[in-house]
Amino acid sequence: MKTFSLLLLFVCSFSSVFAQYDNVQPVEIGVDFDAKLGELKPIWAFWGYDEPNYTYMKDGKKLLTEISELSKVPVYVRAHSLLVTGDGEAALKWGSTNAYTEDENGNPIYDWTIIDKIFDTYIERGMKPLAQIGFMPEALSTKPQPYRHHWKPGAEYGDIYTGWAYPPNDYSKWAELVYQWVLHSVARYGKEEVESWYWELWNEPNIGYWRGTTEEYIKLYDYTADAVKRALPTAKMGGPETTGPGWDKAEAFLRTFLDHIISGKNYATGETGAPLDFITYHAKGSPKLVDGHIQMNMGSQLNDLAKGFEVVASYPTLKDLPIIIGESDPEGCAACSEEDYPENAYRNGTMYSSYTAASFARKYDLARAYGVNLKGAVTWGFEFEDQAWYAGFRDMATNGVDKPVLNVFRMFGMMHDTQVAVTGDLEYDYKKVRSKSVRENPDVNSLASVGEDGASVMVFNYHDRDDLEVAASPVTINLKNIPAQKVLVNQYRVDQEFSNSYSLYKEMGSPENPTPEQIKALEQAGQLQLFTSPVWMPVTDGNLELSLDLPRQGVALFQLEFEK
Repeated sequence: MKTFSLLLLFVCSFSSVFAQYDNVQPVEIGVDFDAKLGELKPIWAFWGYDEPNYTYMKDGKKLLTEISELSKVPVYVRAHSLLVTGDGEAALKWGSTNAYTEDENGNPIYDWTIIDKIFDTYIERGMKPLAQIGFMPEALSTKPQPYRHHWKPGAEYGDIYTGWAYPPNDYSKWAELVYQWVLHSVARYGKEEVESWYWELWNEPNIGYWRGTTEEYIKLYDYTADAVKRALPTAKMGGPETTGPGWDKAEAFLRTFLDHIISGKNYATGETGAPLDFITYHAKGSPKLVDGHIQMNMGSQLNDLAKGFEVVASYPTLKDLPIIIGESDPEGCAACSEEDYPENAYRNGTMYSSYTAASFARKYDLARAYGVNLKGAVTWGFEFEDQAWYAGFRDMATNGVDKPVLNVFRMFGMMHDTQVAVTGDLEYDYKKVRSKSVRENPDVNSLASVGEDGASVMVFNYHDRDDLEVAASPVTINLKNIPAQKVLVNQYRVDQEFSNSYSLYKEMGSPENPTPEQIKALEQAGQLQLFTSPVWMPVTDGNLELSLDLPRQGVALFQLEFEK
């Protein structure tokens, strides 16, 4: 009897917990194509990664080609370690170009071979550098030894902050290096091309990536910005690429930097202030394991975004500058694999893709609410060459096979140019997600846009928990003021069955070394797929109703082609 009572108590408790998350309710979404909100800027067309030498390797070039092809606009790419000393060997959280060394008399030797190889790879694909000026060459570091690190997943993260992270022993030599780099870029690619790039200084200087003081970073910025502008006065220069301003020390660093930009004494010129053409900082979520299951925290990422927007908006002379979120992700370490960091197991499947759809929709909302100019949000997730299949790195592809998350970016690339309002009795808005994340009912919502000849409606069904085997959510989308008599409707889908190489990989038994035939099948499964065949639908008085059952962590895109 006692055993039965305990079992009954367990079942009741489990049912109560499950019911808390399994509240599947029909959702109605309204989209009014006359309720225009302004340009739907391609803020998603920005990527970045730690390991610059992956750029021109086999799978790196393949992925960059795919990323460039999914976008109607040029994609910007940000990579670390472009000035780091070394032989160009690729490793986790490491890269080098050997751009700067010195002879025995301390005279500079410039070698742009590897940097050119990296930037050529971008330019050949119609992409553009978000050129990160860093890190410190060995010959210029105030503490050059040890210089090269050999970090592996599971090791202390702080082990990476070696000689490359220190201030220069000669600011004039550093400035000349930057000046020569920009001059070389103009000579190789042309003035008009380089004018379209973004140049920025360093990465996360408020933590271990910069082993100097805040004031030393500001000094480095002054010398760097002056060198960039002397080489190309029309170049776009920005910073400071701090960690998320939701952290008090990061906010303080950002404010100190912006104060200096406006009224500080310039270390390089002696004048007041320093040039600043765009502002950069990071925004990260914070997943963790709860009862053995992953629980995401989108609220943390949105809080970083919002705090940074608030800071920028408080400076009247700076608030209209473009903002580029230099890293905007569900968490911090792309190279931290699932094996050593089990909370990162979300990365292979649809939790990452649905999180991406939901978080980008809220980035637009937040920027509009704070009245700031959000230019881009860098996804810090590329690929890791010659690693185990689906090892749980934060990447877009594994061994050349696309993961589900990349198909959400393919959806973004198909969106139209003008954002329109989404209405309805919806569970979440950006305010609630920022304050509470998605802890109760699912976040079923939409991002919609319209153009002259068609429209796009992306619908997502996101939740912070990964362990929920629940029914799909019935969703009705009421479209209003469609400027057409008839529309051709294409529905694309990313879920467990569609546009999902990882599901197929698991069905194969998770082979350690897939056969060529299996790889071909995985590559096909990794592409964006139609859910059904396209269908013509009549429009009545400008109205049309669409419906679908959207699985948890699923994303759907309705592409409408107008016939007037």
